[in-house]
Amino acid sequence: MDTFIAMMFSSEQEELYYLDCMGYFLIFMAACTFFTLLFENVPYGRHASSKYGFPVNVKFAWFVQELPAFMVPLCLVLWTSSAKTSQLPNRLLIAMYFCHYVQRSLVYPFLIRGGKPTPVVSFALAFVFCIYNGYMQIRYLSHYAEYPTGWVTHPCFIIGSALWLVGWLVNVHSDHILRNLRNPGETGYKIPRGGVFEYVSGANFLGEITEWAGFALAGYSVHSASFSIFTLVVLANRAVAHHRWYINKYEDYPKSRKALIPFVF
Repeated sequence: MDTFIAMMFSSEQEELYYLDCMGYFLIFMAACTFFTLLFENVPYGRHASSKYGFPVNVKFAWFVQELPAFMVPLCLVLWTSSAKTSQLPNRLLIAMYFCHYVQRSLVYPFLIRGGKPTPVVSFALAFVFCIYNGYMQIRYLSHYAEYPTGWVTHPCFIIGSALWLVGWLVNVHSDHILRNLRNPGETGYKIPRGGVFEYVSGANFLGEITEWAGFALAGYSVHSASFSIFTLVVLANRAVAHHRWYINKYEDYPKSRKALIPFVF
């Protein structure tokens, strides 16, 4: 794989330059996505629309679209000269990334119960994003990221890691609650209750936003920051759309429950 990457770039300096450009471009795309989502919800699940192409089975879509986010980084770590993986901060950040995507790509899709098909356009965009972001995050961390001595004891790393862990736990627990809303054979939607859902409609989204915000703080790079910003834009829209949908559908929906930030918004 080193040979393939060497064919793409004339030097390591050039590859690092393009990795930086990828981070800044993702921030630009987050801004474009933000303005687009002012007029349109993220088109999958209950907000799916036929105008975004033919439907793809939800389990198949989640597995295939998320798999590159695991496989591309795995190849980069195993089959390239990962010069920085011997450093503790890099190892821990890579572990955070893999912890999320092992669960998201190899576990989560097979636990889905029911669920609406995913429009092919949403499926394809997610697939491309996972390749793009997986390469950017792990290539930078495994081959280029340099952290000061003692970075793992720096407040940014400690607070960021704690945020990542809390976010990951909230995300996984919230997904568990959503999966178990229906009894076997039941269809339709129910009001989620328990955990962080007692405070916000988008508890699973809040968990993932928190997770990658912590990752960005601990990683302290344009690459991790751009991922966090893009995640915030997409999932905040999703949380607000869900909140409005619940309010319109259920007269008894909890009045004190917010969309994304407990007690605030």
